[in-house]
Amino acid sequence: MDAITLLTPAKINLSIDVLKRLDNGYHQVEMIMQAVGLYDTVTIEKRDKGISISCSVPYVPCGSRNIAWKAAQAFFDVCSEKGGIHIDIKKNIPVAAGLAGGSTNAAGVLKGLNLLYGSPLGKEELHRLSSKLGADVAFCLDGGTQLARGIGDELTVLPDFADVNVVLVKPPFSVSTAWVYKNLNLNDLGNRPRTELLLKAVSDHDVHTVAGNMENVLESVTVRKYPEIKRIMDLLLEYGALGSRMSGSGPTVFGIFDSSDSAARAFEHFKKRYEQVFHVKTIGRGEYKA
Repeated sequence: MDAITLLTPAKINLSIDVLKRLDNGYHQVEMIMQAVGLYDTVTIEKRDKGISISCSVPYVPCGSRNIAWKAAQAFFDVCSEKGGIHIDIKKNIPVAAGLAGGSTNAAGVLKGLNLLYGSPLGKEELHRLSSKLGADVAFCLDGGTQLARGIGDELTVLPDFADVNVVLVKPPFSVSTAWVYKNLNLNDLGNRPRTELLLKAVSDHDVHTVAGNMENVLESVTVRKYPEIKRIMDLLLEYGALGSRMSGSGPTVFGIFDSSDSAARAFEHFKKRYEQVFHVKTIGRGEYKA
C-alpha cells in the first residue's frame, strides 16, 4: 500500500473548565470533548524522501509550521522506517475555529503513516507522540466522547454520546487560542460546568440534561471581545436548540437539538446569514473512516 485516505472528524466541547494556571504557563483544565461528523479529507502518499503538504485552503501553512507536517516528522523521528511522504489536506472544517481542525489532521497523519508502514507503533506509542504535538491531537486519535484533565492530555474514555443532532455556526472571524488563555481571568470565569452531572448525563445518553448544563469558561474572554458569538447562541436557542455553547476557544458556536427536523430548520435559517454552517451528528469511537 503506497497511499491512504482518511476522513478526520472535528470536535466540539460539551464543557470546558479551567482550574488553575500552572508554573510552566499551561492551564489545568477539565473538559468533555465530543467528535462530530464534519470531516477533512487527508490523503497520505509515500515518497522517496522528505515531507511535503498541499492544502485546499491557501492560507493554511504547507511547511514545517503545519501541525500535520510536525506529526509526520515526529513519526519518522521515532521509527526505523525511512522514506518520505506527501500529505494532501482537503479542508471542510473551518480553520482557527475551536473545532480541532489542525489537530484532527495531525492525528490522521499519525494513524495513516502507521498503517502505511505496517503499524510499527503501538497504541501507547501513538498516544505518547500525539500528546507531544498537542492535547487535542491525543483526543483526535480515537475521538468519540472523552473527559480531558491535566493540561488536556489526561484522557478518560466515556460512553459514546453518539447520534445527537448538532448545528455548527462559524462567524466570519477567527480566534487565537493562545490569546484567549493569555487574557483569561481565573477570578472571573462566569458559570462553571457541573462536570459530574454532565458525566452522568452523557453515560445515560440524556440529551436534554447535557444540553441544558453545558458551560465553557473560555467564553468569558471570547464573547466579551466578539459579542456576535452570544447573539448566535441566543438565536440557536430561539430556533429550537436545547442548549448552545461556544466550542473550544471559539469562535464556532454549536447548538444541540432533539430531532433532525428541528436541527434542519435552524440550519436553513443560519445558512441565510453565515457562510460556514453545518448540520452534523455526534459520532462514536467506531465511526472513523479510512
